[in-house]
Amino acid sequence: MLSDQLHQVLVAVSDPTRRAIIDRLSRGAACVTDVAEPFAMSLNAVSKHIKVLERAGLVRRERVGKEHRLALDAAPLQEVARWTHRYAPYWNDRLDSLEEHFSKNRRGSEWPTRDHRQPN
Repeated sequence: MLSDQLHQVLVAVSDPTRRAIIDRLSRGAACVTDVAEPFAMSLNAVSKHIKVLERAGLVRRERVGKEHRLALDAAPLQEVARWTHRYAPYWNDRLDSLEEHFSKNRRGSEWPTRDHRQPN
């Protein structure tokens, strides 16, 4: 069963807009309006995405005067990495089996090749 934080982080990173916000904040803190600028959506819509990231613990907000500054906290992504790493042996076994399958088939017959050169 997924922990609540892991679930929140997976929900947060499932959206391309939120992943773009994470990517932007990975380069440094920024105010909300700067983060929202490249998106073809209202500031209110971007703010909703930011709130999802905040609930997941991926974004911290600090108010400086009237400006809201956002900063990335990538620590929750470590839990995602640990969770996905548990499945590495499964995928490695599957890929090894696939490689073995193709190796056996390749030994039995040569793959046809095409000569794409035009005749002179």
